[in-house]
Amino acid sequence: MNDLFAEALGLNAPWFIESITFDAEHKRLDIHVDFQRGARFHFSDTEADIDGDYPAYDTVEKTWRHLNFFEHECYLHAFVPRLDTPVGKRLLSPPWAGRVAGFTMLFEALLVQLATHMSVHALSRMTNVSDYKLWLLLERYVDAAREHLDCSDLTDIGVDETSLKRGHNYMTLVVDLKRKRTLYVTEGRDASTIERSAADLTQHNGSVESIDNVSADMSPAFAKGVTAHLPNAALTFDRFHVLKLVNEAVDAVRRWEARSNPLLKKKRYLFLKNWENLSEDQQRELEALELPSRKLKTVRALHLRESFQDIYEADTPAEFEALLKKWYRWATHARLEPFTKLAATIKKHWDGIVRYKRSKITNGILEGFNSIVQAAKRKARGYRLPKTFAIMVYLLTGKLDFSRVNRHILPT
Repeated sequence: MNDLFAEALGLNAPWFIESITFDAEHKRLDIHVDFQRGARFHFSDTEADIDGDYPAYDTVEKTWRHLNFFEHECYLHAFVPRLDTPVGKRLLSPPWAGRVAGFTMLFEALLVQLATHMSVHALSRMTNVSDYKLWLLLERYVDAAREHLDCSDLTDIGVDETSLKRGHNYMTLVVDLKRKRTLYVTEGRDASTIERSAADLTQHNGSVESIDNVSADMSPAFAKGVTAHLPNAALTFDRFHVLKLVNEAVDAVRRWEARSNPLLKKKRYLFLKNWENLSEDQQRELEALELPSRKLKTVRALHLRESFQDIYEADTPAEFEALLKKWYRWATHARLEPFTKLAATIKKHWDGIVRYKRSKITNGILEGFNSIVQAAKRKARGYRLPKTFAIMVYLLTGKLDFSRVNRHILPT
């Protein structure tokens, strides 16, 4: 039996299984590992400049949680040798030991992979491991995997903000738009977030001079950070954020007009959805509101929005800019205050909006990542700390290769 378990655990000399204890009542299996007396163990330390085989000086008793034996929790126990090396006594790390004290590598591999499919709290209940130790494990694996992050070919990035709570504790995400992965997560939404992301980029074989395009919203802080820390980057104002401003202008007109026209009350989504996304009943309802005899300002606002959307269908940058100029003249003469303000905003950010047709980059992938993260937040009832939020973002959207940290995890 001992030989069978030794083979299953991958134990090699001088390690061997000394005894096995099975407790059916408490659903627990304990495996006691020992080593042959007089054995020498390989140990290397590049900082101390030592590399060789050394004898045991004494031992320290250690315990590790391992993969369950069927429904029974399994633990490995061993007296781990402290080695007598030229630079003093050094505690050996056994081949099965994980990165967190008390876990085997195989058990850690299971926990990391399960954490991508369930909340940490649910994982804690399932495995009988505390939330604290799980977060510690995930933090160490994320940090170790990010050490292998290579940004040497990075040219196009997206920048966006999200929040831990509604309207509070903002976090900035930076993504690789070509490889569709989150590169960096940091607190705040000011210019310093770009500064920190640029520093992180250089730490991972990247160059701030190599960034050609940045997609972001119209945040002055992000624009300031890009100008200061990404010297060769051209800023593209994300298409979806621009269209969001247009939708907000439409709804502002509707809300103002609804004060005097009850036909428009509770009709918000009727004017914000695209025609093809409306049900047949909603389409008929909208057609009735669009009758010229009603002379609704909200209908004019809707047509302005539809016309703006069509601009993005232009075939060339020149056509795009020509259509935008035409739309701008219409918006400034439409006698709709929200669109007058919107036109001024668009004029202020003209170059970044027009650049979309050349760069063809958007934050669409970031919006998708945000949906994944928000869904995880709902399952976990939110993340209280920026650190745990960042860990989960990296875990779910970073495309980190954990196989380089733990050989038992399949490569991504």
